[in-house]
Amino acid sequence: MKKIYSVIFVLLAFILSVGCFNGFYNTFAYYEKDKNISINAKSGILLDYQTNTVIYSKNELEHLPIASMCKIMTLVLCFEAIENNQISLSDTVVVSDNASGMGGSQVFLETNGEYLVGELIKSIVVASANDACVAMAEKIYGSESAFIKKMNEKAQELGMNDTVFVNCTGLPQAGQYSCAKDVSIMFKELLNYQDYYKFSRIWTDVVKHPNDRTTEISNTNKLIRFYKGCDSGKTGYTSEAGHCLSASAIRNDMRLICVVIGSPTSKERFSNVSEMFNYAFANFENRKIVDDSKPLDVEVNVLDGKKDSLSVVAEKPLYLFCEKHAKKGIELSFEPLKKIFAPIKKGQVVGKLIAYENGVEIANVNVLANETILEKTYFDNVKNIVNNWAVI
Repeated sequence: MKKIYSVIFVLLAFILSVGCFNGFYNTFAYYEKDKNISINAKSGILLDYQTNTVIYSKNELEHLPIASMCKIMTLVLCFEAIENNQISLSDTVVVSDNASGMGGSQVFLETNGEYLVGELIKSIVVASANDACVAMAEKIYGSESAFIKKMNEKAQELGMNDTVFVNCTGLPQAGQYSCAKDVSIMFKELLNYQDYYKFSRIWTDVVKHPNDRTTEISNTNKLIRFYKGCDSGKTGYTSEAGHCLSASAIRNDMRLICVVIGSPTSKERFSNVSEMFNYAFANFENRKIVDDSKPLDVEVNVLDGKKDSLSVVAEKPLYLFCEKHAKKGIELSFEPLKKIFAPIKKGQVVGKLIAYENGVEIANVNVLANETILEKTYFDNVKNIVNNWAVI
């Protein structure tokens, strides 16, 4: 008799001693407006990296110049090119006269000098070097104008609807603007590239030029040295934009992103960001409610496979952002695909894990096969018939 295989739908119900779990991870969820935070800046935003929960905001959609924070997108495209194998950190770049003559904050690159990609990226991250930005733009896309076009395309791809780039450096130029929310979006994208941290944690270093000349550099983001847990950031300043800063800090598995635009002094931008970090770390936490490194306690039956059931894992962890010591119920439900046929490859999407609060879906993550299961052969079917044959 032929066995009938079907998918088993399993409901996981957890009543957790937890607080509010906000939002899908590709959108923003706004926490209740907190009156305990105040910043002396035109605009700002503070949010949780994992869940995009906004803890505090002020004029976060206002169109403003952001000075050298434009370089965040320049760096996003640099690391994207590395990830896509267009370039590598060990590639060389011949610096054009256009790039070396940029002025402003720079590391004094030599025209026709050869530099490693890694040295130029370090110059951008640590010293906010305009000349290195243009050199990298020309290296990756042939010209700064082509690079700027890609910057705007990437902004749209990321959902940065209140941003227009007209250069890759942030130098004052008509028509260029962004907002605190969009800066946080592109900065979060930059934080996804692990190679970035090789440079963002540097406090002081040197840039090597041809003929053994060097330029000493120090990180423009002073919080790297003076704020516990801060491992990344980008400053900006022009007389038009004021003092700007986007920074991130991590403690106890909770990473925060903070942006301020238009602070009256450099000291105040660092002070405002530090105070916002302090407030969030003191009052909130991020609990991992689904661990992507461990198989889920669910069972999925497989049609026509050499094995009848499949081990599964979450594609990425699910986090619960909440006030410390708050309590609330969260329900997790695993919903497999309607039919799952062999062959199945490890890493194949086989369903979703959905988080609910009071019956409302608040987040979800793909569930992946944790093993490969081959399709049954003719001989497997014969073996099953023999094993199941009833001897009378």
